[in-house]
Amino acid sequence: MNIFRFAGDMTHLISILVLLLKIYATKSCSGISLKTQELYSLVFLTRYLDLFTDFISVYNTIMKLVFIASSLAIVWYMRMHRVVRRSYDKDLDTFRHYFLILASFVLALLVHEKFTFQEIFWAFSIYLEAVAIFPQLVLLQRSGNVDNLTGQYVFFLGAYRAFYILNWIYRYFTVLHFSRWIACVSGIVQTALYADFFYYYFISWKNNAKLQLPA
Repeated sequence: MNIFRFAGDMTHLISILVLLLKIYATKSCSGISLKTQELYSLVFLTRYLDLFTDFISVYNTIMKLVFIASSLAIVWYMRMHRVVRRSYDKDLDTFRHYFLILASFVLALLVHEKFTFQEIFWAFSIYLEAVAIFPQLVLLQRSGNVDNLTGQYVFFLGAYRAFYILNWIYRYFTVLHFSRWIACVSGIVQTALYADFFYYYFISWKNNAKLQLPA
C-alpha cells in the first residue's frame, strides 16, 4: 500500500465519521440525501463480494466491513430512527437514482475486465460510485445553504477520490501490469463532479463565510 491509497482510505473514513457525527449529535439528517446513501450501500455490498472468497490483509478486510456497516447504519438512521427520519428533506431529495443503477449495470455488462459474476458486480460498483453523489449535489443545490458538517462530509468524500487518482498514477509507474483502468477513468469522472462544490467550498473558507451553492 502506498501513502496516496492510505490517505484516500482515511479521508473516506473521515467523511463517514463526520456524517455519523452530524446525525448522532444533532439527531438530524437535514441536507443529506437518502438516495445517495442508499447508492453507496449498494456500491459497497456489490464491490466487496470478495469478502467471502479472497483474503488480502487484515487492514483490507476491516476497512471493507467498516464501509459496509457504516453505510447501512446511515441508511437505517435516516429511514428508521424515529427522530432522525423526521428531518429528512424528502421534497428536495427527488433525483431518480434508479436510472443511475440501471445505467451502471448495463455499462458493467458491456465494459468489464472479465465476464464473471464477481467482476461484473465490481465494475457495476465502480460505475455506480462515480455518479452516486449526484442526488446529494442536487439536494444541496436546491436547498442553497449548506451546514458546516454536511459541507465537510462532501468535501472529504471528494478529497478521497482525488487521493485515489494520485494512487492510480503512482501505481501506473510502479506496478508492472497496471490493469484497473475502469476504476481510474471512473474516479476521474467522479472527482470532476465535485469541481463546482470544491470551488464554492474554497470561496466560503477563504471568506470565512457560510457555504452557499447557487440554486
